[in-house]
Amino acid sequence: MATFQLEFVSPEKLLLSRPVEMASLPAAEGEMGVLPGHAPMIVALRGGVISVQEGGQTTERLFVAGGFAEVTPTRVTILADDATPVAQLSRADAEARIAECEAALAAAQDGTPEKRDAAMDRLLSARAMLEAAEAA
Repeated sequence: MATFQLEFVSPEKLLLSRPVEMASLPAAEGEMGVLPGHAPMIVALRGGVISVQEGGQTTERLFVAGGFAEVTPTRVTILADDATPVAQLSRADAEARIAECEAALAAAQDGTPEKRDAAMDRLLSARAMLEAAEAA
């Protein structure tokens, strides 16, 4: 089967660099599947799980809190704000993050629309983290 090069980078290190058959990304506008030959684009990522398929099976599942992905016909480069293997997610950590984000959103209600939007994005990411932890 045809493959493309997947590069997955976080601020700390290169997490993944190898040929894969497919990647599923949590794009800001909805889930997005990428196959070899995909149209070029740059997409914002929301909090969610990136799944990597090789040999007809899912080989990697990583939770990202946000970031960007650059897609070309032969390569996908993911720049993630934060990335954690789904197997390492904790329900307790996700619930604590949700509580922090809810408090930050409440504090941002009197702030600018940009601050409220950023706080809401962090809350939605934390809720996606909890969903991923529960599904693991």
